[in-house]
Amino acid sequence: MSHSVAGEPPSAGHRSGAPEAGYSAAEWELLTRLPGQVIVVATAPGPGRPRRGVAEGLAGLDGLAAGRAFDSDLVRAVAAAVYAESVAPRPRVDPLTDLIDVLASCRAAVRVLGRRADPADSAAYRQWVQSVAARVCRAAGDGHGAGDAPGSPADRRFLERLGEALGLR
Repeated sequence: MSHSVAGEPPSAGHRSGAPEAGYSAAEWELLTRLPGQVIVVATAPGPGRPRRGVAEGLAGLDGLAAGRAFDSDLVRAVAAAVYAESVAPRPRVDPLTDLIDVLASCRAAVRVLGRRADPADSAAYRQWVQSVAARVCRAAGDGHGAGDAPGSPADRRFLERLGEALGLR
């Protein structure tokens, strides 16, 4: 299954039943927190990446919200759980530490999805998480998220590393 990283819903990926029922509490927390962690890292300044503004954060939230329209029960359930949760974000430690942590979380999520999820739901989730980051990077590149590709080489490297950690490359 494939779809663009713009966050458009994929055409397949149904899963019957409540998606969260097939996961432990720790696994479900990993899957529901990862999209927000990706937004934090994608909006953080770093080498070759200037400080991001409101537009980039809103682009990430827009990508997260797009999960509610995916043709994947898992992605819709995760997006709904993210919006239902009222947890204060953790303070940033260091952009590099946050990046390392989010890449490790991506790899852990891939392992969980490999054990628990339908292959189509796994692919939809991983593509959705990547699309959230891509929206932030595109917004940073052109100021409003309408471009086709992230502007900076640092953003392209970030998206490449994220795609690798998500098993998309």
